[in-house]
Amino acid sequence: MPVAELKERHAAAIEAVNDLRERLKQRRQQLLDTDVAGYARSHGRSQVTFGPTDLVCCRTLQGHTGKVYSLDWTPERDRIVSASQDGRLIVWNAQTSQKTHAIKLPCAWVMTCAFSPTGQSVACGGLDSMCSIFNLNSATDRDGNLPVSVTLNGHKGYVSCCQYVPDEDIHIITSSGDQTCVLWDITTGLRTTVFGGEFQSGHTADVLSVSINGANSRVFVSGSCDGTARLWDTRVASRAMRTFQGHEGDVNTVKFFPDGNRFGTGSDDGTCRLFDIRNGHQLQVYYQQHSDKEVPLVTSIAFSISGRLLFAGYSNGDCYVWDTLLARVVLNLGSVQNSHENRISCLGLSADGSSLCTGSWDTNLKIWAFGGHRKVI
Repeated sequence: MPVAELKERHAAAIEAVNDLRERLKQRRQQLLDTDVAGYARSHGRSQVTFGPTDLVCCRTLQGHTGKVYSLDWTPERDRIVSASQDGRLIVWNAQTSQKTHAIKLPCAWVMTCAFSPTGQSVACGGLDSMCSIFNLNSATDRDGNLPVSVTLNGHKGYVSCCQYVPDEDIHIITSSGDQTCVLWDITTGLRTTVFGGEFQSGHTADVLSVSINGANSRVFVSGSCDGTARLWDTRVASRAMRTFQGHEGDVNTVKFFPDGNRFGTGSDDGTCRLFDIRNGHQLQVYYQQHSDKEVPLVTSIAFSISGRLLFAGYSNGDCYVWDTLLARVVLNLGSVQNSHENRISCLGLSADGSSLCTGSWDTNLKIWAFGGHRKVI
């Protein structure tokens, strides 16, 4: 068959696929006659009652001298690790506010940190394009610094996010400015799988965030500057399982819903969104109108234990508590006493759901405790 004819057939096939994709998209839109909030209101569901006394600041963790960029809890909820522009990781006792470790990093430009499932190690990454692992039980060197135990080197851009695979300390997933995500074997220091990059179904811009499905650790979602979130299976690296569109700006943060069937996103467009991984549909948009022209960016999100509440940090210092069912803000931690004085850059919920920790460009972290029955929401 002549090359010219092959090219014509190839072009025709691409056109047919794109046409089918567009028709499928239109059909899906026709079936989306409501969202979660509309359905809940039509069935008489009432809003969560939530006030300033239901979530109060009980501790302020002071020790960093630069902007706090990232934080993570241990599964036992008794410790927090934070990463800051001051070039240090600090491990905190969340119950006493005391520092147990202050780790000086080889590269000061750190962007992310994570606790291992056992709480014995912490990982971090940043502009050095590497993910560094520190064993908290290792002896310090002559200068009193904790040495790097493992260096994961292979990304061609900054490391924006890292998360250990649940229930084990030997695998970690990273995202990067090189448009890829990587699954690493920490014991060997080698890449196990690369997601994206040369594959057409991968991200087309910097990947900013990852979240591993707690119900199925083989599945994770990534958010990117290309405005999309993509669903991956670690057993199938050649293509993303689904691509989720809707945002009109960078997707800064992604987080799986507790049941593992949905996930949330936060974006530069000022919205949080809820997607269903089973059908690929967008279920809800969470957006609060602002009087001024500048829309604050969503920097970080987390769900409560049941998923009824969505916590979202914003670039203007607000931290909204959303009722996920009715898409209404029930509390703004940015307006209560002892709130942060700058951008909320990161936040996370303790494993038992009893406490929320927020990190800010004001150099501090704050622990917010739920009153009474609120931790089960």
